Amino acid sequence: MMRILGFGTYDVRSHPRVGVILDGLRAHSHTVRELNRPLGVDTAARVEVLKSPLAAVKFGCRLAGRWASLAFGSLRFRGHAAPDAVVVGYLGHFDVILARLLFPRATIVLDHLIFLSTTAQDRHLGGGMKDRLLAALDRLALSRADIIVLDTPAHADLLDAEQRQRAVVVPVGAPDTYFAARDHHATVAPSSVIFYGLYTPLQGAPTIARALAILEQRGVDLGVTLVGTGQDYAECRRILENTGAHVHVTWRDWVDADELPAVVAQHDVCLGIFGTSDKALRVVPNKVYQGAAAGCAVVTSDTAPQRAMLGDAAIYVEPGNAEALADALAGLNTERIDQLRRVGAARADAAFTATRVVSELDLELRRVR
Repeated sequence: MMRILGFGTYDVRSHPRVGVILDGLRAHSHTVRELNRPLGVDTAARVEVLKSPLAAVKFGCRLAGRWASLAFGSLRFRGHAAPDAVVVGYLGHFDVILARLLFPRATIVLDHLIFLSTTAQDRHLGGGMKDRLLAALDRLALSRADIIVLDTPAHADLLDAEQRQRAVVVPVGAPDTYFAARDHHATVAPSSVIFYGLYTPLQGAPTIARALAILEQRGVDLGVTLVGTGQDYAECRRILENTGAHVHVTWRDWVDADELPAVVAQHDVCLGIFGTSDKALRVVPNKVYQGAAAGCAVVTSDTAPQRAMLGDAAIYVEPGNAEALADALAGLNTERIDQLRRVGAARADAAFTATRVVSELDLELRRVR
């Protein structure tokens, strides 16, 4: 068995992905410890770094402080306590550089869940020199890793030939808390629907809002909870300002990470993503894994990665098509929802647990060491 160190400035509460990976490696009998100093900068603040030189300076200063703490903390992991492998958590484009310096003999694993360059393009922040700089940062981060972890084969296809030789696909999966929160309540009419996220273009929240507005016009009764704020939030509020007679929307700015699994499990249907960007067509979002694990019926966009992962455990609609989404939601009776919930839960139990999603990474770590 190996000594594995979770390392970086990641925040498991905001981005549970690395927590799933580390839990899965523990389940495979590895000794897993963590050296983590959360940066305390949310996604919106990171995006602001791309817009404002002042925000970039503040980000750099905060990162330098966390790195100093990480470097000091690394002194505990010397000699016999030295890790065999270091797993650098999500958004670790800079942290992986420090990991390589501090642990030169360890196998460095980078969870490269996002490419900075494609993320900037997805959020309409790219172009020219900025694109080239972000692409260079992606290449630098990837060059520091012995093993590159991607979430889908479509993302792995963005790597060059040499990088693909070091790549392992690890699906996002769902934390154990979502499985534990699974609610076996019977579906009743009208059904309840939840969407949660950061309202980024990838998520396609305005498509959801337009679909709900269509259902209001059709007189379809539906209870909806929309959790989160972000780039497209104001547009969604505007689209849904005249709902209420039939589609009842509850707006929640956010839900604490400890409470979110139970909140999701209380709903009948969990919505995935509906964006139309290239990135939106490559990902399988955490909310479809989590929704299925929590016992919800899943409705999401019809993309190859999501079909490959979810199979018949979801209803798929054309990305960006509000009419199609409205039709899908209107067509969900209690029997169909209950069927999807059973199939989705079974799929989650078989394929979305921490133990299952890290299987290939576990094999690759053993091979490399």
